[in-house]
Amino acid sequence: MYPMQRLASTLKDLEKQLELCVRCGMCQAYCPVYAETGRESDVARGKLALLEGLIGKMFKDPHGVHERLERCLLCGSCAANCPSGVKALEIFLKARAIIAEYRGLGPLKKVLLRGMLAHPELFNRLLEWGARLQGLVLKPADELPGTSCPRFLSPLTSRHVMPLAPVPLHRMLGSLNTPSGASGLKVALFPGCLIDKVFPQIGHAMLKSLKHHGVGVFLPGQPACCGFPALGAGDGRTLKALISYNLQQYAAQSFDYLVTGCATCAAALKQVWPIGARDFSASEQEQMVALGEKTLDISQFLVDKLAVVQPGASHGNGRIGLTYHDSCHLKKSLGVAGQPRVLLRNNSEYRLEEMAEADRCCGCGGSFNVEHYELSLAIGKRKREDIVHTGCAVVATGCPACMLHISDLLAQAGDRIQVKHFIEVYADSLS
Repeated sequence: MYPMQRLASTLKDLEKQLELCVRCGMCQAYCPVYAETGRESDVARGKLALLEGLIGKMFKDPHGVHERLERCLLCGSCAANCPSGVKALEIFLKARAIIAEYRGLGPLKKVLLRGMLAHPELFNRLLEWGARLQGLVLKPADELPGTSCPRFLSPLTSRHVMPLAPVPLHRMLGSLNTPSGASGLKVALFPGCLIDKVFPQIGHAMLKSLKHHGVGVFLPGQPACCGFPALGAGDGRTLKALISYNLQQYAAQSFDYLVTGCATCAAALKQVWPIGARDFSASEQEQMVALGEKTLDISQFLVDKLAVVQPGASHGNGRIGLTYHDSCHLKKSLGVAGQPRVLLRNNSEYRLEEMAEADRCCGCGGSFNVEHYELSLAIGKRKREDIVHTGCAVVATGCPACMLHISDLLAQAGDRIQVKHFIEVYADSLS
């Protein structure tokens, strides 16, 4: 049971943030879930109204409150476009933590989060075994994006998934600690779960780009999750364990920036970690702040710190049509939009064609895609149509989770379109 004194303190913090909401309804125009369902309880305004009476409703109907809070992609579209500056994403994450502590996590989430994710070395070993055994339950489905389908549930689901990489990135590379080169800079690399275990090619593209520009790299031998999935589920205990582990891995190292190719990981280190900061000592909180201030998306680092420039207009007329999807956490949470496009235009083989609504959510939302798959697909249908209408052969993005969902959307529709991370496109242009 959540300690009542702590509960009252957390609710008081939420009340102060909720006072900013004037119920203007502007969030309705930007919420992808509301656009699909038309339900007031699915939009930020409805959820914020619910939270005003949270303590009473939580005691009366904790399951109902939980269900309404879970129907959210955590995409940040509402917060990014709120005229009153309501930090809706932060509010929803705190509220989920309150509800989860009060009502408890379900058995499956306890196993996945506290039994596995909170223990990085165990989690890494289990996923390595999963990669070896996945052929028993998955069969290749679409060669272009590399998706697979369940062997035994195909009549019940058409879902396409990206299989685990045969060898994860951390196993290929081990720990790295190379000195700075011509740039005079050294970075710590934060791969994140999906780059490490599903898309190691993104990690290799990042390392190739950093080496090309003379940047030293520190990479721990046993990387861990950033903690965003844990807090998204309301599991503050697992978030604390992962923050502590990552502080031990990175805080004592000497580097200029912490760089990642996962927009969600960057948002976690800069915006999610401070939400759990109250459970840490003053010195640990200082370390968290310092790491957050050093954290950059790989495109920010290359363009803003290493001055990779956009080539002349004649450079972007390559033979391969490419379009770009702005992931929510990269653009709406971190404000990064131009830098990936600069990197994409550096590859003369491609011709960048902007899609309509490039920054509209694809509908993934991490665990939302698992718990509300049909709604996730319905939201993603519009993104898939925007991609196809460009006539491009490749769609790039800066979020591995978006890559999973967009690959599923395109593969199910039979679209012959490849899905890449923008750093893969950039790295291919380097000699």
